[in-house]
Amino acid sequence: MRWKLKLSRLSRRFHYVAALWAFLPVLIIIVTGIILQVKKEVSWVQPPTAKGEAYAMDITLDQVLSAAKLAEEANIKSWQDIDRLDVRPNKGVIKIRGKNRWEVQVSSKDGAILHVAYRRSDLIESIHDGSFFHEWSRLGIFLPAAILLLGLWVSGVCLFAIQLLNKRGAKKKASQRKKMEAVGAN
Repeated sequence: MRWKLKLSRLSRRFHYVAALWAFLPVLIIIVTGIILQVKKEVSWVQPPTAKGEAYAMDITLDQVLSAAKLAEEANIKSWQDIDRLDVRPNKGVIKIRGKNRWEVQVSSKDGAILHVAYRRSDLIESIHDGSFFHEWSRLGIFLPAAILLLGLWVSGVCLFAIQLLNKRGAKKKASQRKKMEAVGAN
């Protein structure tokens, strides 16, 4: 019985302090995680992938850059302005992601622009993992917050289990008391 009391007190203290320390980073992680869960369904977060002629890879990298330059919103002037290329042969599309987070989707067959949109998912991912704020915050704030969240879960399970054990013990004692009263009444 004494160990349950100590574990309960320790769990409550940890739960209280850890919840205060982890509140803001965990809130950011949860909100951005929810947004990232629906990124394929919400075009505001991530532009939908356009479709070209599947498995047609008839353009050169120079043509890819030329097509990206035609999308004025993306403001791509050279390869230095491009963060990455995402080639989707099964959809016949090449996604060109600018360092400014604009995405230009071109047909892999003829280089025609299929879609141009601002891509927020990479920004939201950097906020989610903490690297948006500063590189050290990813390991110095967000990782400890995740560890505290795990501790909160463990301490919450302990508190729940102790409560169940106490209720079971109380029911058992009440049942034994009734039996003793019944035997004493006879």
